[in-house]
Amino acid sequence: MVATPISEWQAFIAFLALVITASLIAKIEITTLLKRAVIEVPFILFAILMPFFGTGEKFSVGPLDLYRAGLLAGASIVAKGTLGVLCAVLLSTTTTARELLRGLERLRLPIVMVQIASFMLRYINVISDEMQRMKVARESRGFEATGIKHWKILATSAAALFIRSYERGERVHLAMLSRGFDGNLPQSELRRVGVNVWLKALSISIIALLISILTQVIG
Repeated sequence: MVATPISEWQAFIAFLALVITASLIAKIEITTLLKRAVIEVPFILFAILMPFFGTGEKFSVGPLDLYRAGLLAGASIVAKGTLGVLCAVLLSTTTTARELLRGLERLRLPIVMVQIASFMLRYINVISDEMQRMKVARESRGFEATGIKHWKILATSAAALFIRSYERGERVHLAMLSRGFDGNLPQSELRRVGVNVWLKALSISIIALLISILTQVIG
């Protein structure tokens, strides 16, 4: 998908149809996909500006002068970025965060990275609650951020939150060491994954690869 040239527009239509079909099979509403894909809007705004800058061939659309290279680059960002975001939304909607971490571990991702992501997932709500308590404490003392003059106070609060998080991490680490932690988190017994499960999991990737190959062959 990423390596497919933007000029092969038939392939991108097929990719989009594949993602929509997968979402329908997973019983995910299209509106849910679109709402969660809103995160891509800043990149789309950036891509819209690209045709106005560049070098090479230039053409006019009404009162606007556009560069062909910039237009293709912008279209490529929008098409590939949209498909990537939709695939990510599809994955995150159908798979829990803990299942994703377990999958990354089984795919032999470095154990340190898996542990960092695991602790982040476990303690992000704790840090968020700590930040909310600090906000309530500031407001109970009459603080209200209204301009640049209050940035110093907000920066001080952010630094305090960082120090508290760091100290909490040290305490957790010491508690783990006292319980025999040796660098590897305890694991439950892994289920044996059959060939059918792997084929289902890789079906979208295999179909996308076939689409890319057929598009190049036909083109």
